[in-house]
Amino acid sequence: MTDEEYMLRAVQLARNGIGFVNPNPLVGAVIVKNGNIIGEGWHEQYGQPHAERNALKNCTESPEGAEIYVTLEPCCHHGKQPPCTEAIIQAGIRKVYIGSDDPNPLVAGKGAELLRQAGIEVQTGVCQAECDKLNKIFFHYITTKTPYCMMKIAMTADGKTATRTGLSRWITNEASRRHVHETRKQFSGIMCGIGTVIADNPSLTCRIENPSNPTRIICDTHLRIPVECNIVRTADQVPTIVATSSQDEAKLEKLRNHGVQILKIKAHEGNINLKLLMKKLGEQGIDSVLLEGGACLHESALRAGIVQHVQIYIAPKIFGGVSAKTAVGGLGVEEVDEAYRLSTPEIRTFGSDILLDYDILEG
Repeated sequence: MTDEEYMLRAVQLARNGIGFVNPNPLVGAVIVKNGNIIGEGWHEQYGQPHAERNALKNCTESPEGAEIYVTLEPCCHHGKQPPCTEAIIQAGIRKVYIGSDDPNPLVAGKGAELLRQAGIEVQTGVCQAECDKLNKIFFHYITTKTPYCMMKIAMTADGKTATRTGLSRWITNEASRRHVHETRKQFSGIMCGIGTVIADNPSLTCRIENPSNPTRIICDTHLRIPVECNIVRTADQVPTIVATSSQDEAKLEKLRNHGVQILKIKAHEGNINLKLLMKKLGEQGIDSVLLEGGACLHESALRAGIVQHVQIYIAPKIFGGVSAKTAVGGLGVEEVDEAYRLSTPEIRTFGSDILLDYDILEG
């Protein structure tokens, strides 16, 4: 196997941590000696040993003189776990291959330098694109202290998210809907507006095997959320936040009694101040938010500049109708040059549905 193949194996291992390590990064490690893999590991759970230590623990023979392939620069500081650089040095590893540099100010090149000072050869940038892609969420969160936000849209080929009567189940096929639940597992939080709660009464849970439910975040400026809705009824089972500007203490207390956490956020232009909300969520360790809101929340989020990525499922259907709902509401931009710019998409298919993945371009 080549260096790239060993690193891609480490990438594959790292993905096993999806949904369980936030706000830590996804990391995989492979230890090779005399051309054979003798140990593998990944970061399995937040607060538990990191990938390098798990790989060393799983070695089938002494790792002395071996090489290790790790998707992210090994940490060199004490957190919930001791530094991985220490474990690598003590194990007698002779060479370390690194995929991504760690932008965490506590690491940021210091891990690689410590290894070099210990006489270990270090090679960086192996399969860097693949390794960087693993941790878009972590890189954004660790450098901004605010959640990475992805807007999810499901629409028809003519851009409608519901019929003129408001019906939307189901626009996309079963394979697409399953992928949505797999995507939910990657995020610490899932956000929607009160209009979606009232119209659809969703549960916003992750309904797949071995799930990891994100914290549900409801933007509800005037506290219209029904106490009997699915979100509130299950708030004692799934972490739930209602962000509001309301001072209705009687209703706030009812929600708290159901297990709902209340975040009081000042309004901005009549709605929740989304920039302030994201700052507050980041302070709670919520590193990522999947935005499954309605047209109003989507427009507000884009205007507030909190969205980093857009994921659009397109079904081969046409609803038509001037009054049929679209994905982004509000007044919209006046000039073509004012449009929100997107990257060249990554394109996938789920049966007859198409999925487009875009990054939001700055400027």
